[in-house]
Amino acid sequence: MFILAIDPGLAITGYAVLEMQAAGRVRARHYGAVITEAGLPLPQRLLMIYNQLTEVIDMFQPAEAALEELFFNKNVTTALTVGQARGVALLALARRGLPVYEYTPLQVKQAVVGHGRASKSQVQYMVRMLLALPEVPRPDDVADALAVGLCHAFRLQNRGVWPG
Repeated sequence: MFILAIDPGLAITGYAVLEMQAAGRVRARHYGAVITEAGLPLPQRLLMIYNQLTEVIDMFQPAEAALEELFFNKNVTTALTVGQARGVALLALARRGLPVYEYTPLQVKQAVVGHGRASKSQVQYMVRMLLALPEVPRPDDVADALAVGLCHAFRLQNRGVWPG
């Protein structure tokens, strides 16, 4: 079973496809980022995010999707642009009929590191270790998407929903 995890952002949207395997194992099958240029018009940037996420969905046919919830930032402009990218991601998932699960940054950190106040470097280290990756994925948004996917996989495991 595949899970698509997304860390939405206008400049960089991180994504990851995780495969839930037998015996409680999780494997990173594919991960990357949709990077949009600041000089492009907003509608074109949002379309790029939509199109690339749709390609990943069509390629891997995930059963479920997990997204990081919007963390309200003091910078309203940043929060609005992240919200727009998040909306486009949700649209891509809805158009393909995927159930979507949302997790707060606190929940992701708790699931991956063991405590909700973990630093970004601690989360990245655990993502690399848990998925046996040769290095921490870059940019940071990709590691964040992997962490969201791990959080969802662990939640499924806790509910007894695991293939194999």
